[in-house]
Amino acid sequence: MTERLPIPVNVSASDNLSGYISAVNAAPILSAERERELAVRYHDEGDLEAARELVMSHLRHVVKVARGFMGYGLPLTDLIQEGSIGLMKAVKRFDASRDVRLVSFAVHWIRAEIYDYVLRNWRMVKVATTKSQRKLFFNLRKSRARLGWMQDSEVEQLAKNLNVESDTVREMESRLSGTDVSFDATFEQDEDDTGYLAPSEHLGDNRFDPALVVSRSEQTDLRESQLAMALEELDARSKDIVLRRWLGDEKPTLHELADEYGVSAERIRQIEKRAMEKMRTLIEVDA
Repeated sequence: MTERLPIPVNVSASDNLSGYISAVNAAPILSAERERELAVRYHDEGDLEAARELVMSHLRHVVKVARGFMGYGLPLTDLIQEGSIGLMKAVKRFDASRDVRLVSFAVHWIRAEIYDYVLRNWRMVKVATTKSQRKLFFNLRKSRARLGWMQDSEVEQLAKNLNVESDTVREMESRLSGTDVSFDATFEQDEDDTGYLAPSEHLGDNRFDPALVVSRSEQTDLRESQLAMALEELDARSKDIVLRRWLGDEKPTLHELADEYGVSAERIRQIEKRAMEKMRTLIEVDA
């Protein structure tokens, strides 16, 4: 779907960014019923126009999430573009039968896609994070006469040509000459124990802390006990629907359960929703 549902405005062009943001903010906000209808049309009938309307109505949230990543020195247009891909993936995987709005589901996919983009570009971000540093970065690459460290005379001349301090040139040269270091890859040590230890080797491993193990075990037992108690308060039909829809290995669709119980799919959805609300209330009271 990411290839067949392009976003409506050319966000890659910076001159169009304000127009793009205005356009997505002007898109109508969908009601829960309309959202569910479009999701069903897309997943059951393959209606791409329905999927496009879902994407269009939620692009404002992409812009909002993308703004939160502006401190990484990456263009907002690129962040929005990557977040839009996450939104499209969310629409593709959204299950309208769940009692969850698309925005709550999609925001995790949007963030994940932007996170991945930032991590892929972390090397470039660390080399040059400000406008002046980026200017020096590109000029330094063009102006360096040879590979390797520059002589003092070359540093002075380059600093003069670019109208910056010599120390600034040295700092940027150091960044350009540096290499990426793996966070978790440890190289084998030599006989004199002078090998390289990755940063991850210096972090404490708290996974097997007895206190944490016992705490996690008690929390798991408590949640299982609360869930079992809440299930027992449901009628037989509601309990069966919840168990099969949420805890079964092969989860039936609303239509399959509707045929089995001789009611409509909407009725099954209502029963499921009411049962989940009752269980949530019981668990909160017991907590």
